[in-house]
Amino acid sequence: MSQSEPRPEVFISIDVETAGSVPSRFALLSIGACLAETPTTTFYVELKPDREEVNEQALAISGLDPASLAETGVEPAVAMQRFADWVAEVVPEGHVPVFTAFNAPFDWMFVDDYFQRYLGRNPFGHSALDIKSYAMAVADGTWAETSMRVLSPKYLTGRPLAHNALNDAQDQAELFRALRADAKARPRRE
Repeated sequence: MSQSEPRPEVFISIDVETAGSVPSRFALLSIGACLAETPTTTFYVELKPDREEVNEQALAISGLDPASLAETGVEPAVAMQRFADWVAEVVPEGHVPVFTAFNAPFDWMFVDDYFQRYLGRNPFGHSALDIKSYAMAVADGTWAETSMRVLSPKYLTGRPLAHNALNDAQDQAELFRALRADAKARPRRE
């Protein structure tokens, strides 16, 4: 493959659960990931919190308990190395991994921050795809028309996200595959 040819992409659906809204103040509590095309190929880890501040609403959504994770969670550096190793294992040589998530900016900022802080590198580089934005383009719709509340009945038989990082990553993968099929079925604009 020449350098001018694009490398084949491997879309990896990722979801996180956190103790709050920003990685500078709140801990990353869990990471779930799967191959978008093969959602049974998975990664999941619960992390030991590396900071104490919590947002009770965020914890209520995920049901994760930072005190329990302080005892049972994986040290962040170890967790991020395991995740990087999994990415390297599932992405064939010569392919590029693409971080794929619904509302990717949120998940990306935590995952990138932890990769940079604990490993000094991010195996995804700068390759990220937001499924919500992709849905907006496929549907030629508005931002509001691409909420999970709107997309779930059409693509996920109405089920809401479970707020378990792995389950949500698998649901996002299903949604992404369906959106890609819709996009491929439409005539291309000239």
